Amino acid sequence: MHRLLLFAALPLALASPLDVRQASTTSTAAAATPTVPYASDDPNDSFYEQFNEPGAIPEPQRGSTGGNILGPDNRPLDMQNPDTLAPPSTDAGDIANSKWPFTLSHNRLQTGGWARQQNVHDMPIATALAGVNMRLEAGAYRELHWHTAAEWSYVIAGSCRISSVDQLGRNYLADVYPGDLWYFPAGIPHSLQGLNDTADGCEFLLVFDNGEFSEDDTFLLTDWLAHVPKEVIAKNFQLDISLFDHIPGRELYIFPGNVPPPLAQDTVSDPNGQVPEPFSFPFSQVTVTPLQGGSVKIADSRTFQIATTIIVAEVIVDPGAMRELHWHPTMPEWSYFLEGEARLTSFAASATARTFNYQAGDIAYIPPAYGHYIENIGNTTVKYLEIFNTDIYQDISLTQWLALTPPEVVQAHLQLPLDVIQSFNKSKVTVI
Repeated sequence: MHRLLLFAALPLALASPLDVRQASTTSTAAAATPTVPYASDDPNDSFYEQFNEPGAIPEPQRGSTGGNILGPDNRPLDMQNPDTLAPPSTDAGDIANSKWPFTLSHNRLQTGGWARQQNVHDMPIATALAGVNMRLEAGAYRELHWHTAAEWSYVIAGSCRISSVDQLGRNYLADVYPGDLWYFPAGIPHSLQGLNDTADGCEFLLVFDNGEFSEDDTFLLTDWLAHVPKEVIAKNFQLDISLFDHIPGRELYIFPGNVPPPLAQDTVSDPNGQVPEPFSFPFSQVTVTPLQGGSVKIADSRTFQIATTIIVAEVIVDPGAMRELHWHPTMPEWSYFLEGEARLTSFAASATARTFNYQAGDIAYIPPAYGHYIENIGNTTVKYLEIFNTDIYQDISLTQWLALTPPEVVQAHLQLPLDVIQSFNKSKVTVI
């Protein structure tokens, strides 16, 4: 069982060092003379609820700073992004935009479905991973194709049939359902088709292990054959050229089809056998690890063995809770929000930090080693995916780091009482 994440209830997580010192009666804090001025006690809660109250007029004001807006303003965006309009006073410096809503992506509409993408052209900071949101109606195909990047997917809704053949001629066919995953290594050909057993087709998230990846650069079967002389095609298949009179003259990309028969009836026998490691993974059936402030489950190469370049943690944060302060040592985090309202502050060192707000359908990107948290600022559950371009999940907990450091060292930095420092949890399974 993976036990890698922590959550904190907000009232405790937001307690100031002064509050903690006053609460401790059994030990003495470090010397009162500060080396540098103490951090401000000014509140920096998100204004999300205030901005979304009926009749509220969002303004770029926090305490005595800022002022109202006299000119034109896009209030719906202000309501979604209160920590951009009125940033916490703890924000400083310049961090590149770390938010992209799929709703701002160009949507490619096809008969049978649609697709929209995000890459470095939309969010330049996201250099390691790119995403596609795709919909297939029942029976519709995402045509036979392959990529220069590995493809990882999370099924959002409905069900889908995937098919593939690897470089040794071993085939694979499977049905995937909401919350399930698939992964095709770079260059491995595959296809996708919507089913109708749980909904009218399917919708899914695709992630690629290259931030510059473009869905428009996919190698498509029909696009390739449309650019090969028919005489060559006939010679390749050793068939009469007239049999190829009706092949498409350009790519199909997404196109309608008939709902396939049950999986057992659709299987193609293969003298080379099936792939040794499945290209799909029933992530929806993995038992979650419950935590006081939510839950988590992880799929990396230890459980979904074929997925060696993209892994995931599915995280749920309850109202009034937060994903603890932490960082990922060497890999960036590409996150996709499925439910709720959240805020995230990225800390980039050199007195630089910036806070962003997220809703369902938004993408977040945190570069390697940036300190951050995810705070639920709404009244409903926050559910999101932490996705990484690596093979094994790793994170470092701020609380655990300090708990496993000599208390006198921590006290010298933060001027907390020793017994408070010694109460910090040394594992990642409980609430800080």
